Amino acid sequence: MQTMQLVLAAVMAIQRPAAPPSPRLEALQLAGQVDALQGLQGLEGLTGLAGLEGLEGLQGLEGLAGLEGLQGFESLEGFEALEGFEALKGFEGVAAFEPLDEQDPTDSLWRAARQAFNRGDYTSAANLYGDLNRRYSNSTRAGDALYWAAFALYKNDDLGRARSLLVTQQRRYPKAATLRDGDALLARIQTALAKQGDEEAGRWISEHAQPRPETDTTHAKGCVSDDDDDDMRIAALNGLLQMDATKAVPILRKVLARRDACSTVLRRKAVFIVSQKRTAETEDILLDAAQHDPDSEVRQQAVFWLSQVPTERAVGMLDSILKTSSDQELQEKAIFALSQQHSPKAADILRVYAERSDAPSAVREKAIFWLGQRHSAENAAFLRGLYTKLSDDDLKEKVIFSLSQMGGAENARWLMDIALNEREPIELRKKALFWAGQTGADLDQLAPLYDRMQNREMKEQLIFVYSQRHEAAALDALIKIAKTEPDKELRKKAIFWLGQSHDPRAAQVLLEIINQ
Repeated sequence: MQTMQLVLAAVMAIQRPAAPPSPRLEALQLAGQVDALQGLQGLEGLTGLAGLEGLEGLQGLEGLAGLEGLQGFESLEGFEALEGFEALKGFEGVAAFEPLDEQDPTDSLWRAARQAFNRGDYTSAANLYGDLNRRYSNSTRAGDALYWAAFALYKNDDLGRARSLLVTQQRRYPKAATLRDGDALLARIQTALAKQGDEEAGRWISEHAQPRPETDTTHAKGCVSDDDDDDMRIAALNGLLQMDATKAVPILRKVLARRDACSTVLRRKAVFIVSQKRTAETEDILLDAAQHDPDSEVRQQAVFWLSQVPTERAVGMLDSILKTSSDQELQEKAIFALSQQHSPKAADILRVYAERSDAPSAVREKAIFWLGQRHSAENAAFLRGLYTKLSDDDLKEKVIFSLSQMGGAENARWLMDIALNEREPIELRKKALFWAGQTGADLDQLAPLYDRMQNREMKEQLIFVYSQRHEAAALDALIKIAKTEPDKELRKKAIFWLGQSHDPRAAQVLLEIINQ
């Protein structure tokens, strides 16, 4: 890599217009012969940097240490075609490729300012960047110097001066490389100032958090895209999250009142921010967005966040969505929102929906699941009764799971009844047996069950259930199966699980089987 840097530095020096001798080159005091450059002859046909791949084998480059006075460069005529070296402009940020033009008057100030910034001396950095802009206001670095000066001031909590510099950058240097970064920083500064009661900052956020009035109803040039987090309007909206609700909510209401496609991304973000503001208007804004926004994601998010609004009006709105909407994702959001409400009416709505044969099965599963998460005798009785009315095995499996999550002796007995019911599908019986074992079903019932089982799959499931229990009775059941089960494969499974046990009795049984 060091050799590569020497070659590039040499080529850049050749292409540079005639200038007074460089102090850097004089300081190098290179000694040796240009003859060592013979290894570069193979570069004559190169038209760009891609050709430098072959430099690995150029042994002659070791002689670059002998470039005394660089007098023999006529032998480098093959470098005339290296047009690709224009791309070296982008190496300014790399230490080995610092700008070599000592004629740039901003060079020393820029370096000093950057060094101060990097070591955390933000006061000196701000002064040096500001000095560069004042002394060389027409240089290519002048606009970027304002950004870095503002950043340094921001680090020192000098927000007013930082804002002033960024506004100046926007007005005087619209082509500065750091302009977009400056926009994002300005939004952050305005947010901080608005929290401190700065009226100008509050007006700025109110103005920039809203879609531009000149944009049309299509995704035009001025629209915000989903991944455009650096957009000033997005930054301003994020700033509202930190503002007092009384100031933020009126702005958010205006954003959500828009119906054009160009404001869609802003409305999606605004819905979340509204949900975090507890005011008398919060419910009205979310309800309006859930009912009337043209974007399905905005509607879904509004419904989702209604879960945080514990009012009967919100519950009624969610019930209306379940009854009238054909949007399955919206219905799922409504089910979740109702599950987070603690009113009896919300639970009743979930039970009614779970029974609806005309509703999508996937959404009914969600209702059954959330009923299982609310441990009440009423919900448990409802789910046990619902099971007998269902013909969809997926819905039945969800009921089994939900009841297992509730726990309780009555639910455990019900699970055992399903496991023993030979009229039920075998997979549902296995699920019921598994969850009965997981939820603490009495081993006095489970242990003798193996001899009563006629189905081989159910016996295999029982062996697994025993293996997951830590009581002595469970180990006794496994030992009995390992010793007496006539089905060789079932015996193997019991022996395998005995091998996973740390009980000394299991080790003794395994030894006995080995010595048979």
